[in-house]
Amino acid sequence: MRTRLRTLRIGERTYTWRATIGQVAGDGVDLHRCIRVRVWGAGKTGRALEADLLSKATSMGWTPAATDGSYPEPADVRSLVEHALALGWDPAALGGTFRLTEEHGVELPGFLLTDRLRDPGALDPTGRVVRAARNEGAS
Repeated sequence: MRTRLRTLRIGERTYTWRATIGQVAGDGVDLHRCIRVRVWGAGKTGRALEADLLSKATSMGWTPAATDGSYPEPADVRSLVEHALALGWDPAALGGTFRLTEEHGVELPGFLLTDRLRDPGALDPTGRVVRAARNEGAS
């Protein structure tokens, strides 16, 4: 399968990004849609931005991931880039990866950041999705 690269212009810089669809396991039997977003602002040799997005969708089915069609919009990626720049991401630096993690507190309309793909001991995705749905219902 071919990887589709997209572009986004913020200020004077053009960013190239891709999103890879996957899934992440909760503490129970649930699997949730997780999308790894990778962004470059100075070509493939520059410091990449990476964020693992946990879908907030509470789909029905055997597992939430089975029927979840969530995918980040350009506005979501713009928000990630703006947060990362505010936190000190330098896209022009050579090599390496700047990761947005749960501790950065970034929340998008349809997604939460998750560390679960890299750290099996990170917060339970199922509990986080349920809390996010409760919070949205309360507003």
